[in-house]
Amino acid sequence: DNVGKTARHHTFFEMLGNFSVGDYFKEDAIKWGLELLTDPKWFGFPVEKLYMTYYPDDLEARDIWIRNGIKADHLIPREDNFWEIGPGPCGPDTEIYFDRGEKYDKRGKELIEQDLENERYIEIWNIVFSQYNSKVGLSRENYPELPNKNIDTGAGLERFTCVIQQVETNFETDLFMPTIKHVVAISKVKYEGQMAFKVIADHIKALVFAISDGAMLSNEGRGYVLRRLLRRAVKYGRKLNLTEPFLYLLVDDVVSTMGVFYKNLNDTKDIVKKIVFKEEQKFLETINDGEKHLLDAIEKEGKVISGVTAFKLYDTYGFPIELTLEYAQENDVVVDEKAFYEELEKQKQRSRSARSNKGSMKAQEEAYLNFVEPSKFVGYTTLQTEAKVIKVFDQGIVLDETPFYATSGGQVADQGTINGLKVTDVSKLPNGQFLHQVEEGAFEEGDEVLAIVDPYERLRTIRNHSAAHLFHQSVKDNFGKHANQQGSQVSPKSWRFDFNHYETESEEQILKVEALVKHYIHEKPLDVIIREMPLEEAKQYGAMALFGEKYHDIVRVVDMGWSKELCGGTHVKNTREIVDFAITSYESIGSGIYRMEGVTGTDVIQQVKGFLEPLYNELETLYDKVNKMEVNVNIPEQPEIIGSYQDIINMRHYVIEIKELIKEKEKELSRMKQQDVLQRLDDFIDDLDSKNQVIVMQDIDSKVLKQLMDALYDKIKAETLFIVNIQDGKATFLCKSSKDQAGNLVKLAATLTSGSGGGRPNMAQGGTQDLTHLDEAIETIRKSL
Repeated sequence: DNVGKTARHHTFFEMLGNFSVGDYFKEDAIKWGLELLTDPKWFGFPVEKLYMTYYPDDLEARDIWIRNGIKADHLIPREDNFWEIGPGPCGPDTEIYFDRGEKYDKRGKELIEQDLENERYIEIWNIVFSQYNSKVGLSRENYPELPNKNIDTGAGLERFTCVIQQVETNFETDLFMPTIKHVVAISKVKYEGQMAFKVIADHIKALVFAISDGAMLSNEGRGYVLRRLLRRAVKYGRKLNLTEPFLYLLVDDVVSTMGVFYKNLNDTKDIVKKIVFKEEQKFLETINDGEKHLLDAIEKEGKVISGVTAFKLYDTYGFPIELTLEYAQENDVVVDEKAFYEELEKQKQRSRSARSNKGSMKAQEEAYLNFVEPSKFVGYTTLQTEAKVIKVFDQGIVLDETPFYATSGGQVADQGTINGLKVTDVSKLPNGQFLHQVEEGAFEEGDEVLAIVDPYERLRTIRNHSAAHLFHQSVKDNFGKHANQQGSQVSPKSWRFDFNHYETESEEQILKVEALVKHYIHEKPLDVIIREMPLEEAKQYGAMALFGEKYHDIVRVVDMGWSKELCGGTHVKNTREIVDFAITSYESIGSGIYRMEGVTGTDVIQQVKGFLEPLYNELETLYDKVNKMEVNVNIPEQPEIIGSYQDIINMRHYVIEIKELIKEKEKELSRMKQQDVLQRLDDFIDDLDSKNQVIVMQDIDSKVLKQLMDALYDKIKAETLFIVNIQDGKATFLCKSSKDQAGNLVKLAATLTSGSGGGRPNMAQGGTQDLTHLDEAIETIRKSL
């Protein structure tokens, strides 16, 4: 919230520093720091412009400053000058401030003494002397000293730059001005220190660095922080009359400024621009709609926007509560935040009650938590083992060792039997043992059992799991390194993979992803090597780790050469064992999250046909429609199924082609019927000389009826013509009259037949579904003519 309001607050900044672990300490750190700041060879700051704070008990630091030429009245003791975060290394620190002069504040060093927010004294450096070991239960004066003392410092680049370049704020430095000048150019608004320019320049810099580093915008965690930054920048852009996407244009400015030192920004620039543009475009649609409703609410509700209204803006229109609060502040009204969060919690409760809580309830059961006897998984090397039952629970049994893989890491549990009884599920207990749910039968602790995993189902599962790894790498190669796994499931039946991406890809791109996986199965099969190593070593080795996932100190790396991932699942030994691979579906499942599903194995073609079943069913309906048409329709041959996403594409296009063909034939048939009817006018007329007639006809297409009316009316040079068309057990009335009685005649017929109708005096229509009194009605109309 302070970004843009103060001279120096940022959401993304660069922290410089110098560090020592058991080497130089307080004396040298202070001496060398002052030399860097004041020596003309380096920064050349006037020593009289510098003020230092120190911890009151750390008289050693104060005396070192004085010995190095700092006057005593420039040294300020402060109780908060002690760096401590829980148990462990800690110690006093000394902060260095630069005095920018009375221009920024008439008050003097009391601003530092009282820690008051100001623009005069800028903290440029903090040196922490880690010399004590904080321990729970000890007061600070009793902390033991560390055997090896450390130096930890922090110095903000933006603040240094501001002081060195002698500008008003960090934002006027060459770190931000290229971006601000670009905003001036596209907004046509002169920069005079407005907050909007500063917020935009700060936020786009944070977005570029974070997205380049692989972060994605989302509705939770770090992704939501980024989404809020982008939305806030967009909102401030509107204050500069920027109502179209513009942030993506500023990516080039950040990269030009920072890319010399951070080379990866150049490599990811185009992807970052696409991501920012898509998100910006989407949010502008949201903000336009939500802003209108919010301003209406402000007008109607007065000084307080209710929590219900704020929640409706959030839930229905996607308008973030943060923006509602900012708009409210600007319009001098308040939001009932407490009521908003109460509404939000109600929604969460509704969501929770709608979900099954079976898993979470099990995990919390005291019996599971208290069970600590170890159990060994041997399923990596064998599918069958003799084991002993070490625990019996109401929901299943635990064995001392088991070949059954328990559901975890996206891989479903193995199928098989224990003593010939079917195992229906295997899950992990809180302390790592596997709980086997068995279909029937009784077991007791100490029983000797034979556990056998179904080898066919395991084979199908490992094919899908290894294929999912290949798929993940193919997505990264084709869509970009930012496309990370967001969820997965592998089972004997299929694989499913969720990943983040900034746009919907074309059919051609999906086929490229599939083709690359097929390449490493058919043309260039890869050995799958399992390695165990420390987590940090695995990361250096290049193994992909999932963000937010918890790993043990020793991890399992599934190494396919082209693909390396941390994974505890079961896999093939060589990718040729996957046999074949096909993607069967692709869809967006949320903002920036996409899902693909597919199949593997020896029967991929048959499996793909299974996924095409809905299209086959639709085709049967279309074929039936074709067979009932009164014209010949040449149906093109169905595409051959080859076991690929191409089949899904081809069949979708084929269904569309058949629909279009039927549509054209229906138009052609309608034209033929129309021409036929219009060529047979005399067949409908009994008396060419009568100017007032009722004509009854059968099964005339409704699309032709109006034209037929006009043609007959002109043919007999009628004054009033009343047509009754009987079709599918219903009667349609149509009347045209030069005597201005059409509407009344149709209403009369409708009344007599319990129908409905009406219209203008010269043209009217109606109808009925009750033909019981139709003949009497027709006779009555004839008599009235």
